[in-house]
Amino acid sequence: MTAALVERLRRPGPLITVELRPPRRGLSAAEGMDSWIDLNHSIRHLTLKDTFVFLTDDAVGLREEENLGHLAANVGSDVPLSRLVPFLTCKHTIEHCLIYADRAQSLGFEALTVVGGDVSTGPPRCVPHSYMLRQRIRERQPGLSLGGWANPHRDVRKQVEYIGSDDFTAEFYLTQVVSHHSAGRVESFLEECDRRGVSTPGIFGIFYYWSAQPKTLGRLGEFFPVPAEELTREFAAGASPGEVLGRTLEALRAAGAEKVYISNLGHRRVQDRLDKALARASM
Repeated sequence: MTAALVERLRRPGPLITVELRPPRRGLSAAEGMDSWIDLNHSIRHLTLKDTFVFLTDDAVGLREEENLGHLAANVGSDVPLSRLVPFLTCKHTIEHCLIYADRAQSLGFEALTVVGGDVSTGPPRCVPHSYMLRQRIRERQPGLSLGGWANPHRDVRKQVEYIGSDDFTAEFYLTQVVSHHSAGRVESFLEECDRRGVSTPGIFGIFYYWSAQPKTLGRLGEFFPVPAEELTREFAAGASPGEVLGRTLEALRAAGAEKVYISNLGHRRVQDRLDKALARASM
């Protein structure tokens, strides 16, 4: 059975998905409950409007509450699990990762994104490369559609060779965050895919920048390339976060990347924020 996400990725035309982050570990009981309630509302609104939602796993090295257990227990029976795609990083024991995949399959999730995780912080990876974990999961759960990772900011030929390899073991991939300031990298990446005949569908990352606050941009720059100077000029010229987002969407579509995920939309009222941003972007 092909996952609903993979089917949609194979269709022509644009697809906008959302990446959300579970609350960080260590919150008080009240803070944690409030954060989960806000997140649950956002997940419910998004999925019932047929938006696919990715839930991260210890994003940028910060310890987060486990996504799978919460999704299974609290999002509600009316939320279609086919629209939810948890992340699993290699930053756990191999036993945890394999049992996690077993649980995902038994609970009814159709797809799982398996990535390496930031090697500069947090626990070590249980395997050197994420494809090794995907191979182990595929042996146990052949019915799960698996997603991988690619980075258009790195050597394009090597990245495309990687996702085109039989060892990649994935039906789709997500990419590192890109923007209209790196659309040339995206275009080169997709041209290399065409040249090599790589047809695995990809979902390109977009970051929702609330502002160009230097401290925040500097912190983000530790984890992915941030066009800080360009963003600072755009916001100083009066651009809104929605307008900046719209410029990225337009540039990526012009480069040939129609499938995207948008991250950093917060926890509360994500659907409203997404609708307003897309309206400003004329999407």
